[in-house]
Amino acid sequence: MSHTPTADRNMIDVSYRISGRTLPVEHAHALSCAVQQSLPWFAQEHDAGLHLIHVAESGNGWVRPDAAPGELLHLSRRTRLSLRIPAARLTDAQRLSGSTLDIDGHRLAVGEHKVRSLRPARTLFSRFVAASEQDSETKFVAQVTVELQRMGVQTQTLLCGKTHLIAAPDERLYTRSLLVAGLTPEESIALQDSGLGPGRKFGCGLFIPCKSIEPVDSLDAD
Repeated sequence: MSHTPTADRNMIDVSYRISGRTLPVEHAHALSCAVQQSLPWFAQEHDAGLHLIHVAESGNGWVRPDAAPGELLHLSRRTRLSLRIPAARLTDAQRLSGSTLDIDGHRLAVGEHKVRSLRPARTLFSRFVAASEQDSETKFVAQVTVELQRMGVQTQTLLCGKTHLIAAPDERLYTRSLLVAGLTPEESIALQDSGLGPGRKFGCGLFIPCKSIEPVDSLDAD
């Protein structure tokens, strides 16, 4: 659902401390199911989304392996689980703290949480935006441009990056990473509030502030 840009911050991010040793690199479906089991309302909340878990990709942290079958993420104390939810659902989301999630046999203890309001940034980045596997990058950018214009976002700076396939038992989501630059504060909040395309429960279409415009494959998002 699209809307015109406003300064109203309807969505928030809730970030949870987590304790666990490893997770599958491809954990979108399993993590989504585990969250929905603990928070049954999450599946029915149209705009709610799940940020997939990522670890540091620098010499000071764990290196994220390629998404090969059986590859694992090694979690650090800084690793967080985050949900993007309507602010009105905050009390409900707090109930995830204290639970233990089973992610394909990997146990993840969920600890205390922190609320983060969405903040405007001129440059936003999404690791996964749903696309058609048959479409070229040019066609994907053209379709994204139309969707952005429908929500009142007029930026012309769009950079595509990595492609990725998110697989679930009943669906497959082909995705592209996407950077959107040159946003006004109102446009930035609108895009973060609305997201882009389907697949929110699998981490798709969720945008976060990005530090700079660089080749998308090497972006360091905040």
